Amino acid sequence: MEVNVTSGPVRLVYPACRLVRGSQASLDAALARFSAQPVDEVRLAPQNWRGWPAKRTTLASEESVVGVGTFRGRERRMITFAPSTRPGWWIRRTDQPEQLDTGVDIANLWTSARNLVLRSGSPHNYLRMVEHIVALRAGLGLDNVVLKTNSGDPPLFDESSLPLVEAVEKAGIVETDEDATYVTVREPVAFCGTRGDFLLFLPDDGARRLRLDVAINWNTIIGDQRVIFDVTPETFRYASYARTNATHRQYLLAKTVGLLFADTRNLGYDKKNILIHGPGRWYGEPRFPLQGTDKYLEPVWHRAALDLLAALALTGPDRFVGTVVSYRAGHTQDCDAVRALYRNDLLAQA
Repeated sequence: MEVNVTSGPVRLVYPACRLVRGSQASLDAALARFSAQPVDEVRLAPQNWRGWPAKRTTLASEESVVGVGTFRGRERRMITFAPSTRPGWWIRRTDQPEQLDTGVDIANLWTSARNLVLRSGSPHNYLRMVEHIVALRAGLGLDNVVLKTNSGDPPLFDESSLPLVEAVEKAGIVETDEDATYVTVREPVAFCGTRGDFLLFLPDDGARRLRLDVAINWNTIIGDQRVIFDVTPETFRYASYARTNATHRQYLLAKTVGLLFADTRNLGYDKKNILIHGPGRWYGEPRFPLQGTDKYLEPVWHRAALDLLAALALTGPDRFVGTVVSYRAGHTQDCDAVRALYRNDLLAQA
């Protein structure tokens, strides 16, 4: 499949992929729609970018950030980023000292129905909506971290995940003495859903780089959006300002009958910290305007940098590299695909 990018001097050619899940007819139809969708923004790494450090990284010091609880509303919640000598990211519930740390790994994913929940040991040893936190692992090239929290309810911010990025920057990323490890797919593979959605995983080309081509399609004012970018600290910082989004109907349900159910009791949500949209209007001020148009790219940047990258961060201590193409996919398909890569022995050291 050839993809012509008109918003930059880039020509991408995606090869035929081995279909791991779904029907070939559905994939072909979705690929045709995806190929016809124009690219809104391209952010590729500059030629002088030297890539990720050759050594594993951790933090120079601890740094905390506090915000309103995502699910508990007025209660304040804290996340602390701390250095670690263990490979990978680890979640430490300080209110449950009898429990071991939970590794940020696809093996510890409890559910991805509405958000990603990681858990190990006791059913109470969990952290909800981790995607907007663990995406920093892949986005900033940060390998070894302990996330300390005294609750399973993470903080929520008007600036999305930018305060988390700023906390890591303040703590300082430093290199360790251990060599970094990389993982990529052995061959081009595809995962196709049942609603015209798919994910393509393409092997690393030797550059040890992660490139994303992400397109979404909504029957609301969001419409069609598509971005292509190389994951660098600068690009991730830019995208971390993009908030999660909800339809106006979803927002009203969360504030009314949704209060009766734990998985929809998002008491911390308001019109500043999430982007609310309807068929013909925004509720609140959207971000990431596309120059010369009436389009705002906040939804696609959030989808790419804070949702898809979170799933790619669940590859244990290894850095995932290669190219990932996403069309209309979501949390569950992302995580199912990463899990299937392991089940089918489709990953190899890069």
